[in-house]
Amino acid sequence: MNFNWKQDPRLRNMNPQKLSMLSEFAKRVESTPKDQLVPTLLNLNAEASRKGIQFNDEETDLLISIMSANMSANERKRIETMRMLSKNFMKRNTK
Repeated sequence: MNFNWKQDPRLRNMNPQKLSMLSEFAKRVESTPKDQLVPTLLNLNAEASRKGIQFNDEETDLLISIMSANMSANERKRIETMRMLSKNFMKRNTK
């Protein structure tokens, strides 16, 4: 993970509670093996939901781009596939 992520100007408009959660997540990612990053991202999303925090599509895309900055192309593809599946799942469940 790119640990200069806090300097990303796109974070300026993010809710402080979401930024706090992202900071906690970044700490966890430091010790997470690369092959566990996708499940860790899914766990973050579930944890956020339990706390009543929802990341919109733009925020989620931002989080993924920050997280995946130092990942291999294969890992980025896995995350993007998971993201697409998640979007499709959410669309079906909100109809």
